[in-house]
Amino acid sequence: MNLYKNKILSDSEVESFIGQNNFAKGADHLFRSQLNSWELLRKNYIALEDIKTKSFWFEGFKIKVQFNPERMKSTTAEVDEKSVKNRKCFICVDNLPKEQKGILLLNKYLLLCNPYPVFPKHYTISSLIHEPQQIREKFDELLELSRLLSPVNTLIYNGPACGASAPDHLHFQVGTKLFMPIEDDIQQMKNCYGYAVKETDTITLSFIDDGLRKLILIESAKSIEISNLFRTIFEEYKVLSGNSLEPMMNLICRYDWECGWCVIIFLRRKHRPECYFADDPEKILVSPAAIDLGGVVVTPREEDFNRIDNENLRQIVNEVSLDKETFSLLAEEIKRKVL
Repeated sequence: MNLYKNKILSDSEVESFIGQNNFAKGADHLFRSQLNSWELLRKNYIALEDIKTKSFWFEGFKIKVQFNPERMKSTTAEVDEKSVKNRKCFICVDNLPKEQKGILLLNKYLLLCNPYPVFPKHYTISSLIHEPQQIREKFDELLELSRLLSPVNTLIYNGPACGASAPDHLHFQVGTKLFMPIEDDIQQMKNCYGYAVKETDTITLSFIDDGLRKLILIESAKSIEISNLFRTIFEEYKVLSGNSLEPMMNLICRYDWECGWCVIIFLRRKHRPECYFADDPEKILVSPAAIDLGGVVVTPREEDFNRIDNENLRQIVNEVSLDKETFSLLAEEIKRKVL
């Protein structure tokens, strides 16, 4: 009964920020407080400062590779039905570490510091109840959460079959805005590799194939228009994919006070590339999710970080992304629905 109340950070300063609806400053205060009180978090953020990174340039966009050994558990998470049933849910409130505190959002979610970071500041937003990782009926809340945590944060959703390490518990991730290269590159990608399927005074819908990823970009200041469009895309994509629950997708969502929302939908055909399952020395332990497709590919093994290059990076991303034929079919179906 109200177990989550024991996990809310009770602090006059954070309560002041929340009272003023300044959730971004509240999140920052939570982060600083947890650094002081939670040894695991502090240790892993100190380690983050010294991790290795390298960058690869493609025509019109960049992808970074990050050697991050603390992400091994997330990269190799067993997400099949049997494995999920046989473990405790690690983001349920009553299973959180005793040191972990959070901030209540929308009276439905708890904002938590992620102790295994990729971003300079990395959070998880976890549902207070144990409910499946499914986005269709929660998309409006994703938009609202991104607005609340702007202007310095970007929200992420990983589908249950393509990146979510807890497919049985609804959650989002939050990371430092503009840390993922795609956030800087998306407009150039749209101009070079995309085309508008719908464009009005209030909303733009673009399909983009950059040679590695297949993605959809929605831009609008009208949340209701974005939501309606997303549901149309979701239903058409579900039919084409043949998935009765949720088609494979990853989302990046950002809110800007002047321009509104920018929602990037990565379309997928598989969870992990063949190199993930190969034997050494061919093995590359990479499990692409939204952060990776957003341009920060995480490698928990140093040998994989050293090996990876433009060629196998292109192969990995292409392999897990939707095929060209289905992408084109989806674009035609959406065009018929929205015009």
